[in-house]
Amino acid sequence: MQRRSFIKLGGAATMAAGAAALGLPSAVRAADAFPAKPIRVLVGFSAGGVTDIVVRALAESASNIFGQPIIVENKLGAGGVMPAYQLQTAAPDGYTVGLIAHSVFRLPYIANIKWNPVTDLDYVIRLTGFTWGLVVAADSPIKTFDDYVAYARQNPGKLTYGTVGSLTTQHLTMEQISASLGIQLSNIPYKGVAEALPALMGGHIMSVADASSWVPYVTSGKMRLLVVWTEKRVPRFPDVPTLREVGIDMVQTSPWGLAAPKGTPPQVIARLHDGFRQAMAQKPFQDALANYDMEQQYLDGPAYRQFAQESVEKENRILASLNVPRGGQ
Repeated sequence: MQRRSFIKLGGAATMAAGAAALGLPSAVRAADAFPAKPIRVLVGFSAGGVTDIVVRALAESASNIFGQPIIVENKLGAGGVMPAYQLQTAAPDGYTVGLIAHSVFRLPYIANIKWNPVTDLDYVIRLTGFTWGLVVAADSPIKTFDDYVAYARQNPGKLTYGTVGSLTTQHLTMEQISASLGIQLSNIPYKGVAEALPALMGGHIMSVADASSWVPYVTSGKMRLLVVWTEKRVPRFPDVPTLREVGIDMVQTSPWGLAAPKGTPPQVIARLHDGFRQAMAQKPFQDALANYDMEQQYLDGPAYRQFAQESVEKENRILASLNVPRGGQ
């Protein structure tokens, strides 16, 4: 399934003619003229979801900055990592960039990929991260996270939580929480949060671990937020503790950003970075983050690549500690 959204604010500005007159190599001329046509941004999550909405807000400002339309394309499947796969075969010209979900850094250990998430992508910019949390229905007898843990201790394996799939960040973080507390929980994977939240409301599961999708349910009184996985409490929910405050030394925000195909000219990477960096400072992006209680987590390209390297190593340690079956290399 694919949805294309065209956002255009302003016209194209090119310098190719002048560069050609100087007899510069074609690659240099193309880089100097960049962008001379629309830029595609591949997003591995469904249209209308939190990630999609935030990216489209960024695209709204970036299109004006670049002087070209930004085309947001939703590439679904594989738990949000499809853009990273598609960047492996896209032209390295800067006109296709992809959103790099944090789960990309787990791929070497759970999938049989022939490429390296660190060295086979050109990292452009890190943008933000999620506000993860654990919710129960408002009529649940579980009122606090301490109640949640107590129920799990008294009913090993019977306390269920919904996620958007096995080996996702939600699933693995909940497994880490379970291991740290010495309790047993049962993951119920769904195709998406659009299935998991109604399942919670219908009483089919007892809790859901997800990012921000529960905000309208919590603010309307239909769900109760027990704990957030952020470093600090979320201002909108000042009474809800963090994992660290309930005795679990963990922060999980799954930072994400943009990358280009390997071999994209450095001048183009720099132009992409600068344009999207400017867009991050503008109101549409900032408002979108605020609506979902997200914060900017900016890194430039080299720092983002270093983060990718560290994340790949960390995911290996997490999977090893949980004895998760692996399907990768």
